Amino acid sequence: MSRPKSLSDQAYSAIKRLIVTLELAPEAVVDEVALQERLGVSRTPIREAIQRLERDQFVRVVPRRGVFVTSIEVSELATLFETRRVVEPYAARLAAERGTRGEWDELGRVLEVRPTAGPVETLAVDRRCHELMWAAANNRFLTDTLDMLYAQSERVWYLYLRETFEMHDVLSEHVDMLDALRGGDGDRCEKLMADHVKTFHDEIRSVSG
Repeated sequence: MSRPKSLSDQAYSAIKRLIVTLELAPEAVVDEVALQERLGVSRTPIREAIQRLERDQFVRVVPRRGVFVTSIEVSELATLFETRRVVEPYAARLAAERGTRGEWDELGRVLEVRPTAGPVETLAVDRRCHELMWAAANNRFLTDTLDMLYAQSERVWYLYLRETFEMHDVLSEHVDMLDALRGGDGDRCEKLMADHVKTFHDEIRSVSG
């Protein structure tokens, strides 16, 4: 059973979501007082969340000036995705080896998304599929790392691909992965996930120059 989220965990998730969806855009000032009012929490959880967000490279703290949302430079995209191409396929292999029938049944239910779902809703399905595989891999260090990497990739999606990327192809890739996960085929899962991440990276490169 997962532990209840602390107030600082909740603040971290909420602020990160604002950054990922560009409600707090790159280089925007992070107003701690406004966040306290919006999230209904005190100064301490906000400060703790900002410390974690800085560590995960979503914000930067400039002494005597304030807190700013980080930007994502095109030159950094290769570094982001080369990291995901190493770590996430390995997590998929572990998931195939360690996952349970119940976890794959849940993943199957998640994939029963309506064909008419919009891109934002479909991206949420994609994220949930990844989260279920991370959980099945049963390695909290991998999960923390992949959660951060996925969120940065998701922010890139909002920046470059929200209006153009065909998300239903992404979900069909998850259907193939689910078949491999049910069969405990670690080699196939690893390859499918590597291809999945590469497809996303290639699409980003095609529109970002």
